[in-house]
Order: sequence, then C-alpha cells, then structure tokens
Amino acid sequence: MVGGNLDYMSPSTRWPRAIRPLAVGQYRLLTSALLFSLFSAGCWIVAAVWQVVQLGGTPVDLSLVAVGGSVGLVLAVLFGGVLADRVPQRFILLTVEVVRGLAFGVAAFLALTGVIEVWHLAVLSFVIGVADGFFYPAYSAWLPAILPADQLLAANGIEGVLRPTMQNAAGPAAAAALIAIGSPGLAFVVVALVQVGAAAALIAMRTTPVRREFEEEKRGLMSATFRDLSGGFRYMVSTRWLLATLLFSIVLVLVLMGPIEVLLPFAVKDQTGGGAGAFAFALAAFGVGGAVGSIAVASFRLPRRYLTLMILAWGVGCLPLAIIGFTDQLWVMVVALFICGLLFSGAQVVWGTLLQRRVPPAMLGRVSSLDFFVSLALMPISMAIAGPVGEWFGIAPTFLVAGTVPVLLAIVTLVIARLGSDELAHPLRDEPEEAPASEGSEERSV
Repeated sequence: MVGGNLDYMSPSTRWPRAIRPLAVGQYRLLTSALLFSLFSAGCWIVAAVWQVVQLGGTPVDLSLVAVGGSVGLVLAVLFGGVLADRVPQRFILLTVEVVRGLAFGVAAFLALTGVIEVWHLAVLSFVIGVADGFFYPAYSAWLPAILPADQLLAANGIEGVLRPTMQNAAGPAAAAALIAIGSPGLAFVVVALVQVGAAAALIAMRTTPVRREFEEEKRGLMSATFRDLSGGFRYMVSTRWLLATLLFSIVLVLVLMGPIEVLLPFAVKDQTGGGAGAFAFALAAFGVGGAVGSIAVASFRLPRRYLTLMILAWGVGCLPLAIIGFTDQLWVMVVALFICGLLFSGAQVVWGTLLQRRVPPAMLGRVSSLDFFVSLALMPISMAIAGPVGEWFGIAPTFLVAGTVPVLLAIVTLVIARLGSDELAHPLRDEPEEAPASEGSEERSV
C-alpha cells in the first residue's frame, strides 16, 4: 500500500460485498466529498437550465451553455491526467472543489442581483468544465491507492449509486424545490454552500504519494508533460480493448449527449406541459435506474464476459430513448430514462473497474483522462448541433436516431474488435493480474 494507509488491510468481511469499501475510513471521507460534489452538480444542471428558460432562451441558447461546460472538460482533461500521475491526488481534488464553489458563488451573485445573462452561464459552465477535467482523472487514480483491488468493483458500484442518485435525482429535485419557492439564484446559493462540505471532507483526508517512479527530469515541465501525454496515447493505441471501447464511446456521445442535455428539457416542457419539477423528475428516473444498476453489478463478481456485456448494455440501454420524442406522457419518459440509467450505470461500474484492474498504476491517471477526452471529444459538437437539429428536423426524429444507432454501433464494435476473445484471454479474477508500475510497461500486450 502506498502512503502508509493500512486501515484497509483488515476490512470487515461481515459487510456485504457491495458496501465493503465503506469499512475503510479514508474511503468514507472520499465518498462524503463525492456525495457533496455530485449533489451540487445535480442542482447546477437544473438551476442553469431553468435560468436559461427564465431568460427566454431557446434550445440554441441552452446549447451554448452546455457547450461551455463540455469544451472546458475536453480542453482540461488530458492535462488533468498528466497532473494526476505527478501530483498527490488529494491536492488536485481539493483545488477543484474550491474552484467549483467559487464559480457557483459568482452565479448566485449575478442571478440574485438580476444581471445574469446566458453568456455568463456559458462562461461559468466552461470554468466548471475545466475543474471537472482535473477531478475525474485524480479520483480514478487515487481510488486504487486507498482500497485493495478486490474492493474496486464495489467502490465503483458505490460511486455508480451516488452519481445518479445525487446528480440526477436528489440534486435536481432540490433545485426544482428551490426554484419553486424562490428562483434559480437561490439554488445557486445552496450549490455554493454545499461545496464547503466537499472541501471539508478532503481536508480531513490523508495525502498519499503518487504510485509512480520518476526518472531524473532532464527536460522542462512542458517537455515532460507532452512526453507523458504521448506515452498515454501510445498505450491507448496499442491496447485493443481500450481503443475499441473509446472509439465506440466517441460516436455514442456524439449521437446521444446532445439530445439528452439540450432537447430533453424542451421535450418535457413542450410535450408534457411540465416545468422544472417534471424535468427534475425525469432526471431522477435516470438517476434511480442508475443506482439500481450500479448496486446490482457491485453485489456480484465481475462477469466472465465483461467486455461483451458492457458494450451491449451501453448500446441497448439507449433504445428506450427512441420513444421520448413520440410521447406526451411524462410517465413514459420516466420509464424510458429509468431503463437507460439502469443499463448505462451498470456498464459504467464494469468499465471503471476494468481500467483500475488492467491498466498499470503509473498510467492510470493518464488513461483515465484519455478515457474522458476521447469519449467526450465530440460532446461539444453534439451539444452545439442538438439545438439546431431539434429545431430543423424535430425532437422526435432526433431521439429516434439517438435510441437506435447505438445498438448497431455496439454490435459492430464487438465483431470488428474481437472483444470476446480478448475477455476470454484476460479473465478478471478476485486477484488481479500483476500491473507493473514503471513506464517501461506501457507497451505491454493486453
């Protein structure tokens, strides 16, 4: 164990498998920080959307705000991965939570003083996106330093429960209630205050050193940074299961994210006549489904056919979205989003564990950042075109494409990349395969 954290060495085996990581004190603190952070993110989603609506914004305006966040994420995430492999991850996460809290505070001030405009929200979304770009690689790289390998699936399951429950259910519900009794500005105030809890939990944690041995740096920081980036890219390109999954993800995000992020609020508003509460309820359905899927996967061992089931779950999980544009019943949208969340989050638990088990520790920050970068590289384009496409062709055809194309993509990915043979050749047992921690292992055959 790196960093002298020995409290995971004798976890209580009496705890159910799905929650066994919570027996570790440091993990409980990290999970508390994550809970606060996800809750504030969920509040921000609904508050920002309804602030745009109250300003008389259109789907194009909402696209602008969404693009701001996604561009910030994509621009920062690669450098976030390099930093996560070089700097203790606790420092990175603490800085991120402080920056996000300040951004939420600025939004609250602008909204409550009545001067907020759409471009303000776009800029703040960009800042929050940049912060998120540093958060995800650091969190992913830190987790294996806090927990033993056989608890990573359960830990990813807990995250899979918290992420949809807080970000898609509790956070949006709280924002809707605050908007109903006050305004989006009141929701922004609460979001900023919640960030204090996230920072406090991280302050209480112990710092662990990065799990990487450094050679003597003979070049400058920029040269070392780009050398690290190129090493991550080489590993990605030479690792078939990783490259195939990320190529699948990049197209999936292009087809899917824009309609969900930009058009779903207008589908709820125009087709069902619902307001902020109805939109929050729809997001909550996705969140509850995700929580159920995550805890179900975390309660068992990794499936033998982990790559096949993961890709199919992502592809088939999109299919219920095809009906959203054709119904005026909120409950139908809710059921569709519940099923989508169930399959998506269940697959995401497998994916997070797969990275932590098959990627060398010294590469994990960069590979996690590449995961976000490559899979989200087209997200700004998806956000930008969703509004105009929805206005030109209609919401129904757009959601039909978003629901059906991923199924075909999943089948093509499995066949062309031969992922079935890869997963049979590399079973993920209770004891993971040895993953070397030196840079010399970057080109290993996986």
